[in-house]
Amino acid sequence: MNIFQYPSRPEWAALQQRAAQQQSAEVEQRVQQIFADVRQRGDAALLDYARQFDGADLAAAGGLRVSPPELAAAETQVPADLQAAIRQAHANILRFHEAQVPQQERVETMPGVLCWRRAVPVQRVGLYIPGGTAPLFSTLLMLGVPARLAGCPHIVLCTPPQKDGSVNPVILFTAQLLGIDTIIKAGGAQAVAALSGGTESVPAVDKIFGPGNRYVTAAKQLATRYGVAIDMPAGPSEVLVLADATANPAFVAADLLSQAEHGPDSQVVLLSDSLPILEQTQAEVQRQLRELPRAEVAAQALTESRAILLRDARQMLDFSNEYAPEHLILAVENPEALAEGVTNAGSVFLGHLTPEAVGDYASGTNHTLPTNGYARNYSGVSLDSFLKKITFQRLTAEGLRQVGPITEVMAEAEGLRAHARAVTLRLEALAGGKE
Repeated sequence: MNIFQYPSRPEWAALQQRAAQQQSAEVEQRVQQIFADVRQRGDAALLDYARQFDGADLAAAGGLRVSPPELAAAETQVPADLQAAIRQAHANILRFHEAQVPQQERVETMPGVLCWRRAVPVQRVGLYIPGGTAPLFSTLLMLGVPARLAGCPHIVLCTPPQKDGSVNPVILFTAQLLGIDTIIKAGGAQAVAALSGGTESVPAVDKIFGPGNRYVTAAKQLATRYGVAIDMPAGPSEVLVLADATANPAFVAADLLSQAEHGPDSQVVLLSDSLPILEQTQAEVQRQLRELPRAEVAAQALTESRAILLRDARQMLDFSNEYAPEHLILAVENPEALAEGVTNAGSVFLGHLTPEAVGDYASGTNHTLPTNGYARNYSGVSLDSFLKKITFQRLTAEGLRQVGPITEVMAEAEGLRAHARAVTLRLEALAGGKE
């Protein structure tokens, strides 16, 4: 980690830069080709891509869909302690998201003018779950729980097959726990293409959720051109730790590495008003790095990491709010007071005993969060992500007499005579006793 001491305000912008995103024209062109191929050839294209990218012969393995026997057999392949952990995480995530269920209220804005709003689930959602070196069953919990709680009637799960044509049993176990049984053995941009337009085996959806590599990210962006919504702009994982002199360097180093091991393009930033904390954390990072199975990946991410010495908590908070991190850890003596000043962050972790990892897995909050500075204007995935809000209104005769003349005046002022007439005709009918 490179240490920067007391950078001036004009220098902050350079230190807040993310690593350049390799969203090249070549990637976009390849994704467009995949979309066109999947839309033209459907299942046949997906089977070809499974052979090419996953090394799996799905035609010989029973096809693109996970069969009921495959789904049922998954439980026997998952260790009991992991099953128990997943069930408890599921309960915590469910409990947190249940508190987000909207309450319908009817509001009388004027006598006889009744307005209300009803939450309606997105009817068809697609969940994309990576399944490579790190099958993200935790992300399936984070997406599947609110999708189920929202009442989405059609949920399609896409995840890459293993070389033998099977799906990771932990992902299948988690899907079974969530009651998701439409599971497609497809990964990458081709899965997103299938979800956006449908194939013989893959139902088309209205909104796509889930993380992925640069091809998946480009594919999700392309899907929006076909009228399919996505959860949020995606990017590499990131964490910013704000630490004062009371922080534990070993804890801070572990938090930084927990994000660095996600991928070589992950970014970690450490802010402190204590030089000894920065130096001790730097030493801890190097010590702990040697013990990680994914040390090579984490080491590559650390080449873009920064440790920055600032003058006080106010400066650290200002820097963090400008950076807008996906994950923000407040490893300080009085985190609650500092948290009141947080305006831009995906998810915040308060105090020395709250590692970001618990939010990734089991505390209950959602770990699908805005990255790359999008925390300035996006929230993380929640129950609302799977709901649409539809407004309703109904007028009585008294209500039309109250609000009608106002509408007539405003419509005439805008030169929209038909708008005004729609009111005037009804008011005339009321005046003639034709209610």
